[in-house]
Amino acid sequence: MKKLHLVSLGCTKNLVDSEVMIAKLKEYEITNEPSEADVLIVNTCGFINPAKEESLDTIFELHSQRKRDSLLVVSGCLTQRYKEELQKELKEVDIFTGVGDYDKIDEIIKTKRSMFSPETYLLQNEKRVITGSKAHAYIKLSEGCNQSCSFCAIPGFKGKLKSRTLQNIVKEVESLVNEGFFDFSFISQDSSSYLRDFGETEGLIKLIDEIEKIDGIKSARILYLYPTTTSDELIMKIANSSIFHNYFEMPIQHISDKMLKIMKRGAGAKRIKEQLKLMRSIEDSFIRTSLIVGHPGESREDFDELKNFLEEFDFDRVSLFAYSDEEDTKAYEMGDKIPQDTINERIDILDKIVERKTKESLKKLVGQDRKIITTGVSSEGEFFMGARDLLWAPEIDGEILINDTDIHLEPDSLYLAKIESLAGDKPLASVKKAL
Repeated sequence: MKKLHLVSLGCTKNLVDSEVMIAKLKEYEITNEPSEADVLIVNTCGFINPAKEESLDTIFELHSQRKRDSLLVVSGCLTQRYKEELQKELKEVDIFTGVGDYDKIDEIIKTKRSMFSPETYLLQNEKRVITGSKAHAYIKLSEGCNQSCSFCAIPGFKGKLKSRTLQNIVKEVESLVNEGFFDFSFISQDSSSYLRDFGETEGLIKLIDEIEKIDGIKSARILYLYPTTTSDELIMKIANSSIFHNYFEMPIQHISDKMLKIMKRGAGAKRIKEQLKLMRSIEDSFIRTSLIVGHPGESREDFDELKNFLEEFDFDRVSLFAYSDEEDTKAYEMGDKIPQDTINERIDILDKIVERKTKESLKKLVGQDRKIITTGVSSEGEFFMGARDLLWAPEIDGEILINDTDIHLEPDSLYLAKIESLAGDKPLASVKKAL
C-alpha cells in the first residue's frame, strides 16, 4: 500500500482542507515518517512573513528526507499567493496547487500536473478524515472575506466572502454526530459575516438555532468574530444558547481610534469597548482577542493607549502579532513604518501583561468543578493525562493536567473535574466522575 505524509500549516481552516485531501487519498496509508512516503503534501500558510518562512522551511526539510521517486506536492495559501514565483524557483517541488483544488488532489497526483482553479475551494458535500480527535471537529462556515483591513492580504488571493449554505453545514454536523463527534468549533475568516452574501445580516443566529436542534451535540463554540458584524443580539444569542459556550474570540487588533481608522477596521474604540463589556457581563464568559503591534502610523501615544487598555480589561487570552509588512496590502504602501527594534520592544512590554492576564484567568478556575475533555498523554509526559476545559478551544487556550484519579480515563471523553491548583500556566485537576 502506498504511503502519504501530510503537513498542515497555519490556521484550522487549512486543517479542514487538509482533512478533505486525506479523505480523497484514502487508498494511501498515512505515515509520520517522510522518508517512507510515496506522496508528501505541504498545505502551506502565506498570511505573514513568519508563516511563509515556516512553509518554505517545511518544504525544504521534507525534500531533504524524501525517498527517490516520491512526489512532493505543495498546496494552499502560499502557492496561491506566489504561484508564478514559486513554480519558477522551487525546483524541489513536483506539483503545485493553490486554494481551489483540495477536492481534486487525487486527480492532480494521478496526472502529476499542477493545477490552480480560479475559485477558492468551498467545502460542500465532500467527506473529511477528522484528525487529532474522535470527539472534536472544526466546521468551516465560509471562505474569503469582505473586510478591507489594511494589513491583510487574504481577500486578494481568497476573494470575497462565500458562505456555505446552512443546510449543507447542518448535514455535515449531523453526519459527524452520527460518527461519535460531540464537540464543534465553527470557523471562518469572519464568522460573524456568515450568510451576508445571501442577504442575511444575522446568519450566525440562524446557525445557532439549527445546530441546537441536532441531538448528540454537547458543546460548540464560534471562532473569529469581527467587531463591525457582531451585534449585541448575536452576543446575547450565544449567551442564551444551551449548546454554544459563552466563548467570544474577537480580534480587536488595536484600541486607539486613530489606529483603528488607519487599519480600516470599521468599528471604533467606543463600540469595541461596548461589545467587550457586554461579553464580560455574561456568566462564565471567556474572551480571547489578538492585537497587532507596530502597524505603520502607531505612535508611542497609540501604543500606550493599547497597553493601558490591556492592563484594564480582563481578557482571558491574547495573541500578540508583530506587524508584518505584506505586499498587496494597503499598509505596505504606507509611510511612517515602525523600526523592527521598536516593534520588538513593544511586543515584550505587552507580552508581560498578557502573561499576567492569562495567569489571573487561570487562577479563577482553582477550586471550581469544571467539565473537561481528555486529550491523551499530556505535554508534560506520561505521568499526566492531558485535558482541556470544555469551554476552551482546542490547542490554543491551554492544557489541564490530571494526576489524581481512581477512575480509568479514556481520551476524547467528558469528565467532571475539580481544579486543585496551578503548576505554572497549567491547572492541575482531579477527576470526580465521567459524564
